[in-house]
Amino acid sequence: MRDPYAVLGVAKSASDKEIKSAFRKLAKKYHPDANSNDPAAAGRFNEANQAYEILGDKDKRAQFDRGEIDAEGKPKFQGFAGGDPFGGSGPFGGGRARPGGFEYRSSTKAEDFDADSIFSSLFEGAFGGGAGGARRSGASGGFSGAKKAASKGSDIAANLSIDLQDVVSNEKVEVAFASGRKLAIRLPMGVEDGQTIRLRGQGQPAPAGGEPGDALITIRITPHRRFRIDGRDLRCEVEVPLETAVLGGRLEVETLDGRVALNVPAWTNSGKTFRFKGKGLTTKEGGRGDLYLRAEIVLPDRDEELAALMRQRAKAPTGS
Repeated sequence: MRDPYAVLGVAKSASDKEIKSAFRKLAKKYHPDANSNDPAAAGRFNEANQAYEILGDKDKRAQFDRGEIDAEGKPKFQGFAGGDPFGGSGPFGGGRARPGGFEYRSSTKAEDFDADSIFSSLFEGAFGGGAGGARRSGASGGFSGAKKAASKGSDIAANLSIDLQDVVSNEKVEVAFASGRKLAIRLPMGVEDGQTIRLRGQGQPAPAGGEPGDALITIRITPHRRFRIDGRDLRCEVEVPLETAVLGGRLEVETLDGRVALNVPAWTNSGKTFRFKGKGLTTKEGGRGDLYLRAEIVLPDRDEELAALMRQRAKAPTGS
């Protein structure tokens, strides 16, 4: 992926607010729902999501600026302090003395070349190991601990765009990684925009049969055409015809769980809010938030009878 700063179009000195604003503009511009005729928009939308995953997280942004992770959030290999480990000056470079009295030799006999033994001597010397050093301290550190940590596979990361229906459906959703691998996962209750889900052991396999890495999935909730998120509640407007507002009646309204009937009392004004309990988003405790509908009175389209009535009422003496 391209440099995340270039993707969002911000300078490296940009503030968190500037980065967030740039991401929102791109997400709105390239959202697939608004660009159904532009197949390239989805790619730009996902690219902006991935860039914001790095720059929108203070820790990841610092790691990227230091060169510790790449634009996809993957750790970068930092290399050996002495350069090429198999080069002439590396620990496996044959027959060359190093400053400080160390001399590394290679052997033409396969049974004599034991990388574990070479690393063991270095780590045991550094951690006070050697002839029972680690045992005397009662620790399991030294080379064995360092080797175990180093043998873990790399983590893999991906963004997952979901909609509000995914949040409440409890159905599995599929996430695709840059390597082409796909996983079907079930979203946790109360999942939020920007939340990162860790799937232990689902990352890259480790060399020599060590512990595999993890899969890190950052959730991005795509904006809904009607509903606005307010914590775990949802809010939207509902159009109420003038006749229904005056006389009262029933309206069918859309929720994430399908259409339901709304009973509108007579003489309902614009701004009146109706509440449907348990029709919002899932909570971490396993419940659901609420749905709030704000009434918006809609006039009929050029109703001449209504216009005549209003003119008659305008001419009528006050109090009649």
